[in-house]
Amino acid sequence: MAYERYEPAAAPGPGWRDRLGLYWKLVRGDRPIGVLLLLWPTWWALWLAAGGVPDPWTLFVFTGGVWLTRSAGCVINDYADRWLDPRVERTRDRPLATGAVSGREALAVFAVLMLVAFALVLTLNRLTILLSFGGLFLAATYPYLKRYTYLPQVYLGMAFGWGIPMAFAAVQGEVPALAWLLYCANILWSTAYDTWYAMVDREDDIRAGSKSTAILFGDLDLVAQGILYVLMLLALVLVGRQAGLGVAYWVAMGVATVLVVQEFVMARHRERAACFRAFLHNNWVGAAIFAGIALHYAL
Repeated sequence: MAYERYEPAAAPGPGWRDRLGLYWKLVRGDRPIGVLLLLWPTWWALWLAAGGVPDPWTLFVFTGGVWLTRSAGCVINDYADRWLDPRVERTRDRPLATGAVSGREALAVFAVLMLVAFALVLTLNRLTILLSFGGLFLAATYPYLKRYTYLPQVYLGMAFGWGIPMAFAAVQGEVPALAWLLYCANILWSTAYDTWYAMVDREDDIRAGSKSTAILFGDLDLVAQGILYVLMLLALVLVGRQAGLGVAYWVAMGVATVLVVQEFVMARHRERAACFRAFLHNNWVGAAIFAGIALHYAL
């Protein structure tokens, strides 16, 4: 009796690997700084809401949700900026800017990421689910602000910080005044660090007709940055007082203040590379504040 010979399916060729690499680049998988800047305030909120280490599943949902929503935000940002990115030195090699990934593909990736994030949120309480729609709206509309207003960095802060009220809702079933105070502190912080980022692209953005706080502030950019950081630190002082945080938090606030001063030393001449380093440096600011909150409850 004759048997047909079984041939295993061929493994995906290099083309598939290249495609996955493009999608990884599209979601900024090779640049985790955005995830960290979104993760720190989310963890601030979770630890404050729970009075220490939160429930493992809640921690997993929010940590995974940070990666998913940040990745989705990058995709929709590049989709909105596909007209602008080819004209900007730093962004001209992005997959959508070069045409390596189509607009339809990008929208499909965005939809998949947001659906997975929403599936995670569905395991939480009703208030958190309802708040998630606000987060979706902010993430989807942020990229278009730079066409119409000089304050897209403020809107980014609103989008990046939306995990704060959601975290309190998930842990406490409500969003207290402390959550909104922390949310405002994060808006100030996000506006400040994204202004460093915008200062990198300022000349390209002016030529392309895009808008940003860096363009709005002009020659007073360092002064405006100083005001934003001072207000952010003052807001975090109020957070610490309202939450009754102890010595560990205040030491961490001192460290964060020194780190912020270092950013101004770095970027004092407004050189592109220096402004980008100042932007990256905010990861340590967020980490220091989280360490202060976590140590307070651990001790």
